[in-house]
Amino acid sequence: MMARFSAREDKLVGMTAQPVEPVAPRDPGEDPAAIFEALPPSHRARFRGEYDEALEAAHDLARFKQVQTLLRQWRLRAIAYARPGYEEAVQDAVQNRTEMFTRYTPPEWEGRV
Repeated sequence: MMARFSAREDKLVGMTAQPVEPVAPRDPGEDPAAIFEALPPSHRARFRGEYDEALEAAHDLARFKQVQTLLRQWRLRAIAYARPGYEEAVQDAVQNRTEMFTRYTPPEWEGRV
């Protein structure tokens, strides 16, 4: 006896698995609430503190652009933080930088250290 598939199962039988393309991080724009939500929890307090300071400074019209600049910077950070492998890349860079500085001895210091 031959097995019968439902119409939905018939459609699935002929499908092949395709690799999933990595999804680009969502751009929160310059909306402070969207930036806050896009940030990893570990960065939210710093963003909120800097944002509150910039808002306070914006009462002085000469410093109003500070808010816009801050939002642009944090927008780009949120996009970067959301990229797969970002944290690992940062850790690797920090480790390599630390090793570079701890291994370097200026030539004139040879024998003194």
